[in-house]
Amino acid sequence: MNHKKLALGLIFCLFFLWAISSNLLPTMIRQLMKTCELNTFEASFTESAYWLAYFVCPIPIAMFMRRYSYRVGIITGLLIAALGGLLFFPAAMVKSYSVYLCIFFVIATGMCFLETAANPYVTVLGDPQTAPRRLNLAQSFNGLGAFISAMFLSKLVLSGNDFNRETLPADYVGGWEAYIQTETDSMKLPYLLLALALIIVALVLVWVKLPKVGEEESDVRGKKDDVREKLIDFSTMKKAHLCWGVIAQFFYNGGQTAVNSLFLVYCCTYAGIDEETATTFFGLYMLAFLVGRWVGTLLMGRFKPEHMLTVYALMNVLLCGIIMAFGGYVGLYAMLAVSFFMSIIYPTQFSLALDGLGEQTKSGSAFLVMAIVGNACVPQFTAYIMHRNATFYQVAYIVPLVCFVVCAGYGLMYNKLRAKC
Repeated sequence: MNHKKLALGLIFCLFFLWAISSNLLPTMIRQLMKTCELNTFEASFTESAYWLAYFVCPIPIAMFMRRYSYRVGIITGLLIAALGGLLFFPAAMVKSYSVYLCIFFVIATGMCFLETAANPYVTVLGDPQTAPRRLNLAQSFNGLGAFISAMFLSKLVLSGNDFNRETLPADYVGGWEAYIQTETDSMKLPYLLLALALIIVALVLVWVKLPKVGEEESDVRGKKDDVREKLIDFSTMKKAHLCWGVIAQFFYNGGQTAVNSLFLVYCCTYAGIDEETATTFFGLYMLAFLVGRWVGTLLMGRFKPEHMLTVYALMNVLLCGIIMAFGGYVGLYAMLAVSFFMSIIYPTQFSLALDGLGEQTKSGSAFLVMAIVGNACVPQFTAYIMHRNATFYQVAYIVPLVCFVVCAGYGLMYNKLRAKC
């Protein structure tokens, strides 16, 4: 039991760290708009580069962990992500948007190792009946990382200066090149801190042995009996609740990231809020997400996960409608509520989709993580609509609204889908 508690504690650290990484992206989108002179749509490809790794890598990663273990996969991911963070230093000398996109892909590849391993590890490290609640508790540390990234690390990056070549003060020391270099250098410190934290956790895991869970023990026995054991089992997708879970995750991830990634752009470009105030609002936005995770974890002890999923998703459908109708500050406050109600959707869908998979859990996890590719296309579509409709920018939130409708549908259909297995 103590070994399991220690293992859960270390896994919770992983949820915290990858939240820091992914929730720095909205800040980086805003910053790259300045340093690389990009518009909203162009800058949104920062998300594409990051989340594309979640489509390309999960199956190879699942095969890797199937051959080795969750622990080896986690350590490998930590070191790859740390390398990506350190690459911001040479990138600051090159100052090329394409180089930054490559770095985000490297970081995301490392984080993909963590997510492919950590989510199913939490679900199987304990009573299967309490897996959704346990995963929501783990994901609350994800919310904590998101809050710290939004409220504090974003302020290390965003200076509050928003000049272009025409508006830069004539007496600015060093002129345009100096301004761009200063803004570029500000991106290095958060990723240095992240890289150091990742390396420290990797070193701890080198010395601490994580307990093998049931499926890993059966893997070891199976390898003695069948040298041709499948490293990835595509037949897993025949299970209806997993297949539809993957679809729901695609739409949820895309909808969540569309709202997250454009939050600072919405504030600064369309709502006319200065960067200092916008980052404070962004911190409150992520605080709402964190509180939502805690409240959701408590409520899940009394209500069925699929019922909570349905209610939370429907609330976000309503709130996206409010954003579309009003925009401005009303839309901004509605987004804070959206963050609260998004909080439990990802881990709840993940754990419901993995329920009852047994030895196919790693394969199922790989397909669910691949669904994060929704982050690589849905936000770009949303950004394109926003960029093309400057006077009615809030119409873009029809995209996340549709995404949350799909999530609500999964919650409503879940018991029928599960009964088919």
